[in-house]
Amino acid sequence: MGSREPAEPMSPGDAMQNSARPADRHGLLKHSREFLDFFWDIAKPEQETRLAATEKLLEYLRARPKGSEMKYALKRLITGLGVGRETARPCYSLALAQLLQSFEDLPLCSILQQIQEKYDLHQVKKAMVRPALFANLFGVLALFQSGRLVKDQEALRKSVKLLQALAQYQNHLQEQPRKALVDILSEVSEATLQEMLPEVLSTNLDAMLSCPEQLELFLLAQQKVPSRLKKLVGSVNLFSDENVPRLVNVLKMAASSVKKERKLPAVALELLRLALKEDKFLRFWKGVVEQGLLKLQFWPASYLCFRLLGAALPLLTKEQLQLVMRGDVIRHYGEHTCTAKLPNQFKFAPEMEEYVGTFLEGCRDDPERQLAVLVAFSSATNHGLPVVPTFWRVVRFLSPRALQGYVAWLQGMFLQPDLDSLIDLSTSSQKKAQDASLHVPERAVFRLRKWIILRLVSLVDSLHLEMEEALTEQVARFCLFHSFFITKKPTSQIPETRQQLSLPLESQAREAVSSAFFSLLQTLSTQFKLAPEQTRGGQPWTYRLVQFADLLLNHSHSVTPVTPLTAQQHQAWDRMLQTLKELEAASSEPRAAAFQHLLLLVGIHLFKVLECDLLGHPDLHQKSWGERRRGSRTKAIDPQEPPWVEVLVEILLALLAQPSHLIRQVARSVFGHVCSHLTPRALQLILDVLNPETNENEDDHVVVTDESDERWLKAAEDKSEDGENRGSDSEDQSEGEESEEEERDGDVDQGFREQLMSVLQAGKALGGEESEDEEELGDEAMMALDQSLASLFAEQKLRIQARRDEKSKLQKEKALRRDFQIRVLDLVEVLVTKQPENVLVLELLEPLLSIIRRSLRSSSSKQEQDLLHKTARIFTHHLCRGRRYCRDLGDRVEALHGQVAQLVEQAGRQPDSSTALYHFNASLYLLRVLKGSTAEGRVHETQEELEAGTNPSPAPEGPQAAGCLDLNLAMRVYSSALSSFLTKRHSPLTVPMFLSLFSRHPVLCKSLLPVLVQHVTGPGRPHQQAQACLLLQKTLSMREVRSCFQDPEWKQLIGQVLTKVTENLRTLGEAQTKAEHQQALSSLELLNTVFRTCKHEKLTLDLTVLLGVLQRQQQGLRQGAHSTSSSRLLDLYWQAMKTLGAPQDPGGGGCCPHWLEKKDTKEIPSTTQSPISRKRKKKGFLPETKKRKKHTSEDGTPAATGGSQSSSTGRKRNRTKAKVLAQANGTPTTKGPAPGTPTLSPSTPAKSPKLRKKNQKLSQVNGAPGSSTKPAGQKQPQEVLPKKGVLDKSSPSTLARKKARPPLVIRSPSLLQSGAKKKNTLRFTISSSKK
Repeated sequence: MGSREPAEPMSPGDAMQNSARPADRHGLLKHSREFLDFFWDIAKPEQETRLAATEKLLEYLRARPKGSEMKYALKRLITGLGVGRETARPCYSLALAQLLQSFEDLPLCSILQQIQEKYDLHQVKKAMVRPALFANLFGVLALFQSGRLVKDQEALRKSVKLLQALAQYQNHLQEQPRKALVDILSEVSEATLQEMLPEVLSTNLDAMLSCPEQLELFLLAQQKVPSRLKKLVGSVNLFSDENVPRLVNVLKMAASSVKKERKLPAVALELLRLALKEDKFLRFWKGVVEQGLLKLQFWPASYLCFRLLGAALPLLTKEQLQLVMRGDVIRHYGEHTCTAKLPNQFKFAPEMEEYVGTFLEGCRDDPERQLAVLVAFSSATNHGLPVVPTFWRVVRFLSPRALQGYVAWLQGMFLQPDLDSLIDLSTSSQKKAQDASLHVPERAVFRLRKWIILRLVSLVDSLHLEMEEALTEQVARFCLFHSFFITKKPTSQIPETRQQLSLPLESQAREAVSSAFFSLLQTLSTQFKLAPEQTRGGQPWTYRLVQFADLLLNHSHSVTPVTPLTAQQHQAWDRMLQTLKELEAASSEPRAAAFQHLLLLVGIHLFKVLECDLLGHPDLHQKSWGERRRGSRTKAIDPQEPPWVEVLVEILLALLAQPSHLIRQVARSVFGHVCSHLTPRALQLILDVLNPETNENEDDHVVVTDESDERWLKAAEDKSEDGENRGSDSEDQSEGEESEEEERDGDVDQGFREQLMSVLQAGKALGGEESEDEEELGDEAMMALDQSLASLFAEQKLRIQARRDEKSKLQKEKALRRDFQIRVLDLVEVLVTKQPENVLVLELLEPLLSIIRRSLRSSSSKQEQDLLHKTARIFTHHLCRGRRYCRDLGDRVEALHGQVAQLVEQAGRQPDSSTALYHFNASLYLLRVLKGSTAEGRVHETQEELEAGTNPSPAPEGPQAAGCLDLNLAMRVYSSALSSFLTKRHSPLTVPMFLSLFSRHPVLCKSLLPVLVQHVTGPGRPHQQAQACLLLQKTLSMREVRSCFQDPEWKQLIGQVLTKVTENLRTLGEAQTKAEHQQALSSLELLNTVFRTCKHEKLTLDLTVLLGVLQRQQQGLRQGAHSTSSSRLLDLYWQAMKTLGAPQDPGGGGCCPHWLEKKDTKEIPSTTQSPISRKRKKKGFLPETKKRKKHTSEDGTPAATGGSQSSSTGRKRNRTKAKVLAQANGTPTTKGPAPGTPTLSPSTPAKSPKLRKKNQKLSQVNGAPGSSTKPAGQKQPQEVLPKKGVLDKSSPSTLARKKARPPLVIRSPSLLQSGAKKKNTLRFTISSSKK
């Protein structure tokens, strides 16, 4: 930087306190610290901080407009323009601009002169040229940003000359000065521009076309002062054949300059406007853009063409749009969209989407241009697939007329694909591959039709609220017709038959259309549920589609289904229509609406599934309207449990048994309508399916059927066989052979062995020792033996195969049941998500936990894992962590309390922590329900007990007392669990479980803390004691727990914890096992947490015993200092000792950790150091072996060095000596003080001039007991100076009159912090008590 920045090397506070500076060269002491801090905040990287500091600086200067602060502020900001930090220069420039804008009386010429004088380019050193250049540039920019430069002609001319001079330093500033010059001249008036134009614009055409800035100046003059420009350079045709290559080079340079900013250069947009103004757009687009920039094969130039295309859309007519949108630019954009697929590649599609959205939003009154642009982008295809996504958010800006035209174009292209009218493109890799299969017309037609049908569905999804009802119905009818029907001949009654397919719709394409239709059906059914008044007559969209399908079925001479319906299916369809007509009169009732919705969805899915079993189910029709007719005559037997809900649940379970994803969606949708009317019996039907005990031993009534079950079982077999085949490919052949051998060995039973032995004995094939000399068997005997063996092994093979088939059947049935349970969990998820306040949700805890327990035990197969993951997700995220829960329990309070106890007991009996966590979370969920719920009986009973005075337990106050939770019972339950956790050797409970309990229910934590503190020490195992310390450490840091304690209770608790920790630390350094070592670590961590709590809460506690215990264990820690495992222990030990104020033992070797070795000399006064000033200590540190030893006199007083006895350094040196000696007396050296001699706290400052005479006495306190002027047991009078950072609230006279305190006391930081700025550590008062 050109010159030294004032006050930047150090803070203003240090500048005022540092007495080593001989004189105040910069006048810092004249200004307040608040004023000087503004300039520090201005240079910070946070934008909010910079803006706030600038605003505060302006307010400060407005209050003192004539003071010296204004001169200093200008000098400081000008200095900041050339600082070495590049990020700080724009900050100072912006602050200077705001200052000049607020104070218009400051002359700009004077400011510019100061900048030029401070950063003179001719006198600056070579190393400081770059900061000086940027200082001049940012200075001019500050003048321009103030808004006053264009009004001051003299300053404007000087600034322009300076920018022209700066433009020569392109190595440092590049094109920034010329850009700034263009920006300034674009704001001046026409008269000023006419005067200055000869000075800034070159008359040579080659120079004008040499860089983008010169060309931009030319275009600016062409726009504002064309007559003056014509006089200077004459008539210029920029778009001539000679100038087109120059324009291409200039635009290439402009594209490179904005490569990082990713924006359109202004010169390119001005050229486009000039071409449109001179009616030379076609020449500009073809010559400069398509034939020039695109041919460069330079991506920044290509991106410039894309941005130019997006910016040109609002400026072009319909004919020009059609010309541009079918050119090379859109083709090149399509290639980029197809190739930019990787995550780290730059994608221009979002930016183009913004351009198109801005264009469509700006021309809503011109639907023809909107339609032209949208059709053009949809026509750019890669082998039939358009490059724009099916879901494009820009369609929300389409006018109704343009949207209707776009839908008509999509439908026409679907029916009669015209590949010649599309812009087909191929990527470079596709061109190199030359695969003939990619260029097949059928493939392109299929890709195009699939995209079109998805685009139609996405239009309804995104615009169903703004879309006209007729247009929505048109799209839905179009999708339904081409999913399941074929036109035989056109008819006027069905508009969909007027246009026939030019190419037949293949089965694969029809499958894609049907899938898109059912997605659209889901959207329409949701829309009707949210806004039923938007449909005609209030009818659901599904009902209108069913009517359209019935119309198509009745016109069999014109339309035929893709798969003709059988007579039974026709009968089921007609019966469904009849039931719908009867339900239409009572559609407002929940039962009628639910059955109507179910019938409609199942009826439409008939065309896809082609099964009429459920559609013709008698309960589906009888229970839907038969009960309604009976209900009008007689009353229901049990109005609380209407049977229609149970019937509907049974039907939904039957639907879920089908292996169809569409039917699964139907069941979810219908159950979402009726889950608010669910009854306990209906819920029990669902839980019976999820109950593993019932399903393992009994055949399920839904899964096991005659024909359908065989079909579903076959589908499951095929699915499992495919999975086995896929999995077997990755296995080794040897493993398969070994498994087969093991199976063969396992299939051989004892009965087969006996039969084999009998056959061999009958054939005399078994010879013993006596038969060695006998003759061999004859041929006939051998043949008979072979036949017997063959028949025996054939029977055995049949038995083995039968057993395998039976085992395989059982496994597949089990897999089928697991798959069915996964589907039934959809209903549970819908209930928990949509009706979390329902009291029936509480009945789901035990079944879900049962599934989790069983799946965790046997989660080997993929189905078991899927079932476990889905159950755990529903249980954890939707149930336990849900924001809504049941608040009206009624008479379930007692049962829920028992369930809480049962869940906690089960959690403690689980084999592992993962299973116990779910049970523990379930108990916490019930606690939240009980805490936030209301029960009339419970409240009434509590009020009676309070009035009668029979309730011995005091009720908690505040928000914790709400609800019907029995705190005593909950405390007993969790106290038992906590004791088990802290005493049991292998407990499944963990620390995070109890931390979750304490954070959610701090009132329980208050009752459980005594149990926790009790287990910190005692006869327990070291591992459990370490767990207790860890849990207590985390608990003491919780704000929720602290809010439940009064100040005396909290202080008493902290004292109990310190007592227990002190007892644990008596064995510090004696750990022999890993558990004991972990116990020591946890104890020290807990101790440091207690220290932080005491400092924050400003507590006063006796720490004498603790300090003595820690000091006695120092020798044991020093012996194990070189162990790797004890490094953390040493760090924690010295952290505690540092907090207590105990100094490092110089003979301790490596016991002191590294952080204390570096900071101890600054923060903790050492008794062995010589009284030298801080400035001398900053020069470095000597090792212990090189330090000079202090000579001790016979009376124990350290002898002062020669330097300390010299009095030639004056009064300031004596004051420093007295302060250091007073601090050194806080800890005894070789010989301690006599009994009863008071010891001064290290925090006692000795800086006041009134205490100079006392300092001479204080320096001999340790060696001369009789020198004290106060009797034993009293402290020396303290006088604390009011400095910043000191929170002292007691006066010195009050402290002097106080009696002696215990030997070592933690005091509040407000009383014990030192007055020095850099000493913020907690201090302790050391004194002797009078016995």
